[in-house]
Amino acid sequence: MAGADGDDSLYPIAVLIDELRNEDVQLRLNSIKKLSTIALALGVERTRTELLPFLTDTIYDEDEVLLALAEQLGNFTMLVGGPEYVHCLLPPLESLATVEETVVRDKAVESLRKISQEHSPVDLEVHFEPLVKRLASGDWFTSRTSACGLFSVCYPRVSSTVKAEIRQHFRTLCSDDTPMVRRAAASKLGEFAKVLELEYVKSDIISLFTALASDEQDSVRLLAVEACVSIATLLPQEDLETLVMPTLRQAAEDKSWRVRYMVADKFSELQKAVGPEITKNDLVPAFQNLLKDCEAEVRAAAANKVKEFCENLPEDNREQIIMTHILPCVKELVSDTNQHVKSALASVIMGLSTILGKDNTIEHLLPLFLAQLKDECPEVRLNIISNLDCVNEVIGIRQLSQSLLPAIVELAEDAKWRVRLAIIEYMPLLAGQLGVEFFDEKLNTLCMAWLIDHVYAIREAATCNLMKLVEKFGAEWAQNTIVPKVLGMANDPNYLHRMTTLFCINALSKACGQEITTKQMLPVVLKMSNDQVANVRFNVAKSLQKIGPILDSNALQTEVKPVLEKLASDTDMDVKYFAQEAISVLALA
Repeated sequence: MAGADGDDSLYPIAVLIDELRNEDVQLRLNSIKKLSTIALALGVERTRTELLPFLTDTIYDEDEVLLALAEQLGNFTMLVGGPEYVHCLLPPLESLATVEETVVRDKAVESLRKISQEHSPVDLEVHFEPLVKRLASGDWFTSRTSACGLFSVCYPRVSSTVKAEIRQHFRTLCSDDTPMVRRAAASKLGEFAKVLELEYVKSDIISLFTALASDEQDSVRLLAVEACVSIATLLPQEDLETLVMPTLRQAAEDKSWRVRYMVADKFSELQKAVGPEITKNDLVPAFQNLLKDCEAEVRAAAANKVKEFCENLPEDNREQIIMTHILPCVKELVSDTNQHVKSALASVIMGLSTILGKDNTIEHLLPLFLAQLKDECPEVRLNIISNLDCVNEVIGIRQLSQSLLPAIVELAEDAKWRVRLAIIEYMPLLAGQLGVEFFDEKLNTLCMAWLIDHVYAIREAATCNLMKLVEKFGAEWAQNTIVPKVLGMANDPNYLHRMTTLFCINALSKACGQEITTKQMLPVVLKMSNDQVANVRFNVAKSLQKIGPILDSNALQTEVKPVLEKLASDTDMDVKYFAQEAISVLALA
């Protein structure tokens, strides 16, 4: 810490200078991350007069060091003496906001936005607003892009003359020669519109929005679509038709698929912003076109929004709109050539059943679900199965069960292990919906087969699945159906399968309770302590430690303790270790 003695007080800054000049980037990075400690050591006065000028003048470094510095400075207000001195942080952040690396600039802008809130209105006009102007009229596009993110934070708190200047600067940047600057302005258009007075939204923002939405660069046009949501929420309903809709219609039919994709991606938000009347007249036909788009990415984005779009339609004629306009397009997408489109649709289509009700679901949607359950793409089948609960609420799962079964069996044996894993995770849900008889008859053998899968992750998930099933169907079911099969694996010639028996016992013992664990499971575990494979023996010790708390003290003392003591003097060091650990955890020493 800084002492009274002159040499001592120079120490922190000397160390910092040394470390910042070190060749090792990691050291320089560490010293930047310790800046707040150094500032504390120097005190507020010297932080303002020495540390900040040093940082402003001498830092031309690796991007990650600059990034750390930009982040640190955003939290420096108290270290320079509180809000009245916060403007001292502007020079270093201003230079960071102009560097070439985007990530550093973005972080500097984020810190500037943060500290702008700590400026008083006077300081904002005297110090902060001139900085924004300098950035906005900088020679390099980097400073102009940074300026775009700062207009909205200072606009609400400055005088009307300064407000007019800020609006002018923003207008200029929206028509900048450099696409990167126009892109930055378009990305902040919605945010800036929110802080403007309504008259200026109509007079300034709409013309900028229209210009950006017809920019020659598609990367600018697609950002204007994003701004459209914010602008539409600000305007009164009667102005939307004339001011926003022509541009939105144009975007929905843009020649670039990226712009159409953005419209599809933001569709639900646009729908809420423009209200029911425009949705009915304009957005329904636009949505139909997006669902039939020639680009698969656009169709997939639109397919993803089908359920949300239908939910948000005005209730009085929702069913009629869906049946006549949306459903025909959905039917076509079920047999789309692109698997991503079908997969996106499969993840939401089940949700339509709750909107359309029982009769429509059985007549119109059920054939689509069944078609998707037979799709050649596993993701499509999986997405249908994972959303079965919606349909179960409306029509009950029995209607689907005949087609469901072959689909589940195929997925359960899919060559990709991740697909097998996903279907296992839905098993407890399916079991609950299909009931215990159906499950025992059709799915039980599948669940058992997973226990001997060649991928460990599947065996592990299958073990966990059994535990959830026992919790659902009860201990008696487990005793009759599951436990005998699991215990039978203890004699399997493959040691991995013998170990799976132990993992299952670990998972099931709690759900099955003391009696089944003591009478049926414990003898098998104890017998396996003589296994020839050390991995099995040390897993016996781990299993005994796991099931020990469920057993009564008599079984622990007379049966478990002797076996653990024998394992504790095993020739294999791992077996010894786990046996001793079990003895101490179960307090059997």
